[in-house]
Amino acid sequence: MRIPGERVKRTRLVRTARYVIAVEVEAVIPIDDPSEPCYESETVKFLCDVQEHAERGDEKWLNQHGKVYVASVVA
Repeated sequence: MRIPGERVKRTRLVRTARYVIAVEVEAVIPIDDPSEPCYESETVKFLCDVQEHAERGDEKWLNQHGKVYVASVVA
């Protein structure tokens, strides 16, 4: 279901122990409550998918969907 309202782009960071992935998603400023942008269910599902791929170390998929930052170990 689409939430009626203004659509704005937001950059969200998905973090794991090894990665930080910056992805651009669409947020909605609802007509009924414009105090805070919210996410539709498809966007939440996408963010969960990003989290799952990051936990599996699927860098190829992650690079196709966002900007990937990898933690390095300093000796």
